Formats: sequence, structure tokens, C-alpha cells
Amino acid sequence: MKLCLLVVGKLKDRGLRDHEAAFALRMRAPLPLEIREFKSSEAMRSKLTAPTVLLDERGEQITSRELSDWISAYRDAGTARLNFAIGDAHGFTDEQRSQASKVMALSRLTLPHRLARILMVEQLYRASTILEGHPYHHE
Repeated sequence: MKLCLLVVGKLKDRGLRDHEAAFALRMRAPLPLEIREFKSSEAMRSKLTAPTVLLDERGEQITSRELSDWISAYRDAGTARLNFAIGDAHGFTDEQRSQASKVMALSRLTLPHRLARILMVEQLYRASTILEGHPYHHE
């Protein structure tokens, strides 16, 4: 299965780009991560195909273990690609949230886009290590 992070905008800070790239590189197998950047929410809209998890402050707050369980359930069901989407500053519409497979919150706090993006990449890496039984995650 492939994980895909769909995001509006680019990371402008080189340090954050390097940090993101380091986590993505570690995820080459068995859960490779693709990061797709879009200029606008409208450009990303057509890629919000099922299954897609939208990141939204109104979504469900879950643990890292629960995220790995979500990913595992999709993988075990034969899903070839699982999308995670971070919208623009205005987030997602009620219609988009209702059509999503899941809606997840990283926090009830409103996070800057760049921090949400780095947090999500790290959490996807963490979930992949949990599934592999790697000692990166401590409970």
C-alpha cells in the first residue's frame, strides 16, 4: 500500500523541507509516502478520492497506535493507496468532510499549515514503525 499526503501550498523553509524529506525517505518500504503539493484547494479537490482522511480541527483525535490501526485496516482490506489531505487556511467544507472516509484532528488547536504538515509526516512514519514492530514508538 502507498500513503499519499495531499497538501495545498509548498514548504518554503528549507529546514522543514529537509525534515519532511528525511521522514519520507525512511518510509520507502513497506509503506512508501508520496507528497503531492497543489496550488489551491480547487486543484486538490479532484484528488480527494476514496479512501481519503481529511485533517481538520473538527475531526476525531486519535493516538499514534490508532492511526497505525486505521492504516493497517485499509492495508489488510487490499487498499492500494490511502490519501491524507491538508487543506488551505480555510480548511475543508462540510460537504468535503461528509464525503471523506475519515476526518482526523491533529489537535483542537489551529496549527500553522507547515507545522501540521511536518507533524503528519512524522505521525505517518511513526505509524509505519508501529506496524513493522520497530522500536521508534514508545508506549
